[in-house]
Amino acid sequence: MKKVVLVGNGMVGHKFCELFSRHPKRADFSLLVFGEERRPAYDRVHLSEYFANRDADRLSLASTEWYADNGIALHCGESVTNIAHEKKCVTTASGQVHTYDYLVIATGSSAFVPPISGKEKKGVFVYRTIEDLDAIMDYAETIKSREGASATVIGGGLLGLEAAKATMDMGLKSHVVEFADRLMPRQLDERGAAVLKNTLTDLGLGIHCKKNTAQIGGNGSITHLEFTDETELKTDMLIISAGIRPRDELARQSGIDVGPRGGILADAQLRTSAPDVFVIGEAALYKGMIYGLVAPGYEMARVALGTIFADADAGTMPSTIDMSTKLKLIGTDVASFGQVFTNPEEARTIVFNDEVSRVYKRINISNDGKKLLGGILVGDASDYNMLHQIVQNNMAIPPQPEDLILGVRGGADAGAGVLDLPDTAVICSCENISKSQMTGLLDSGEAQSVKDLGTCCRAGTGCGGCKPMISDLVNSYLKSQGKVVRNLICEHFPYTRQELRDLIAVKNIRTYDEALDQIGSGNGCEACKPPLASLFATIYMETANPQAAIQDTNDRFLANIQRNGTYSVVPRVAGGEISPRHLIAIGQVAEKYDLYTKITGGQRIDLFGARLEELPFIWEELIAAGFESGHAYGKALRTVKSCVGSTWCRYGMSDAVTMAIELENRYKGLRSPHKLKGGVSGCIRECAEARGKDFGLIAVEGGYNLYVCGNGGARPKHAQLLAGPIDKETAVLYLDRMLVFYLRTAAPLVRTAAWLEGLEGGIDYLKSVVIDDVLGLNAEFELEMKGLVAAYKCEWKEAVTTPALRARFQTFVNTDEGDDTLEFVGLREQKMPKPWN
Repeated sequence: MKKVVLVGNGMVGHKFCELFSRHPKRADFSLLVFGEERRPAYDRVHLSEYFANRDADRLSLASTEWYADNGIALHCGESVTNIAHEKKCVTTASGQVHTYDYLVIATGSSAFVPPISGKEKKGVFVYRTIEDLDAIMDYAETIKSREGASATVIGGGLLGLEAAKATMDMGLKSHVVEFADRLMPRQLDERGAAVLKNTLTDLGLGIHCKKNTAQIGGNGSITHLEFTDETELKTDMLIISAGIRPRDELARQSGIDVGPRGGILADAQLRTSAPDVFVIGEAALYKGMIYGLVAPGYEMARVALGTIFADADAGTMPSTIDMSTKLKLIGTDVASFGQVFTNPEEARTIVFNDEVSRVYKRINISNDGKKLLGGILVGDASDYNMLHQIVQNNMAIPPQPEDLILGVRGGADAGAGVLDLPDTAVICSCENISKSQMTGLLDSGEAQSVKDLGTCCRAGTGCGGCKPMISDLVNSYLKSQGKVVRNLICEHFPYTRQELRDLIAVKNIRTYDEALDQIGSGNGCEACKPPLASLFATIYMETANPQAAIQDTNDRFLANIQRNGTYSVVPRVAGGEISPRHLIAIGQVAEKYDLYTKITGGQRIDLFGARLEELPFIWEELIAAGFESGHAYGKALRTVKSCVGSTWCRYGMSDAVTMAIELENRYKGLRSPHKLKGGVSGCIRECAEARGKDFGLIAVEGGYNLYVCGNGGARPKHAQLLAGPIDKETAVLYLDRMLVFYLRTAAPLVRTAAWLEGLEGGIDYLKSVVIDDVLGLNAEFELEMKGLVAAYKCEWKEAVTTPALRARFQTFVNTDEGDDTLEFVGLREQKMPKPWN
């Protein structure tokens, strides 16, 4: 039996162990593993999740029992100090000597700490291991009580921004210092980085680019940073996340060749200069580069193991490593793929830059217009997986390449859908799983869901970036085979939204924790919290207040956050009708709190620029004047727009305003899978744009035509005729039934238009349900809507009159003072956020 010794038990080292345990020749080999850390391998890709729960077991990739069960000898907390490659043996820190037939070095990397004076001071940390995070959290507890306590991160890359998010969540004022002229300079161009910077600045993060730190100031403990441009930044804690350095010291001292700037030299089979010694992961220098992504490291583990086992298909490392990546940084999508940076000689560039929605998309097209070479996505990376596949598989692109990013004529799917990818297309790069492998498992019945594929072949279990495409593949492929597709909420709740709704209602589950205990598993995640919050609100007409912790940010604070970190205030103005008294009240509040004021397209008044701590006081005054929450922040009914109708207009055939007011007051507070908008037009001239709404009524001879399932926005859809002409009472009855049917059956974040498109039979089927009662549920639908309408409460009134709920409206956890960094400039007798540099 040949003996393999593995030095290093990080993610790549563990992948080598995994592959070893499954290999058909494993009986001919033994595997001895040394890990420097005291615990087995854990998931560093999701390391920042440790801040949320401080549960190391949730990050663990395998238990010590797993290694033992698979015949792998694991020694944690034991480092290797010397390699005698001539004698083919290693020596450990405890003095033990172990021989080997093959040695694999997977020592990874360490945090790079720039040579800054004062880096030894108390309050200075690196961001690399669980122990580092423990130290950061412990120290944060000691400084939180300081007025204006702050933390700074040196490094504007992925880990640096994740560390900054963690310090923000700790209630600290947070800053990021970056030496380059922009954030993420290896992944983003100047405009993409500017969009990311502005988005993060709006969330309260201080961004300081082109800053070279000269010294860490303070007497024993850090108090400030001093920069080479002679400026300073006060801070109570510093986290250094300025890149990585390969752990090559063991090879260096053992006479194994390393690169001039570090890294153990490796060939295409990951062999080093020493016989039968391999290197994988971030310690390896291949093609002159260190690769810090998990996917190349996993591929190295596959190639090295295949070479050691003399597999016929062992292969070699590709000459060019794909460094495409998709990330979510502080809630913002960021992705880059293929050739990110090009010049005019080799490519032409198409750019979409939406400064309002903070979405930046850039694609690089070959000069002949036939190939997609690469690109950048910031703010919306929903098309990343397909765009990446188009590049990787050299697929054809549409005649108008801009369709790939503009959301028209099919978006990124304009050229092809997931079923059109070649069978060899690698969908999960971390695990090297192709489309044909997954469809084969779906065909055989071994897998019928994304979760099943993860269990069978580990697809999607690495970084997780491929999960949307795997889900699309599963749904599309099973549908093409005539099979039923179940869109599950997440791994903690293996049910569809409709199934979960029924379980919650039948079991009378009232809280997220109860749901986890009774019908879920684990500790939950950010994917399942908002859907469950929506379900509790939909089933019990619960406001967003009782379970604020599981809400999206806007619902948590009952307001939409704006680009400078302030919030908007939108009182309900039912049907667009408002009295002079109420207009004056809004004006007085806006003037008192210096709020920017604007009439909206939904016929109400938006007040912008409110600070978080001001929101309860503003709403207290608005409620006293007779206003209610307009739910502009929630997945709920927003407005029912109206024209003046027959009350004033000579063409009007009905009192459109009264009808709109009655509908808006009936459905106000109604939480749903997505936002809802309505409209009532008093004649066929359609001044209220009722056919561009989720529901709309247009007055005609004999009553109303009722239209449903339309929407405006980026992908507008005309609503379709459900019934008409019908009288007012019948219109409301049909609307009640349709809305409850939608609430029960739509998936999370699906507008009524997309929901109707997904209903087999479309509008004809919806008519049979709502009008003909083919399901026999209309009486139940009507009773449910009656209960929801009766249970309505204004959640802002609830928030301002309940001290415990009101207490959450403060910018910092350690002071009642507001954020004094907010800056405004004048704008036509009002104000606006100060423009970015």
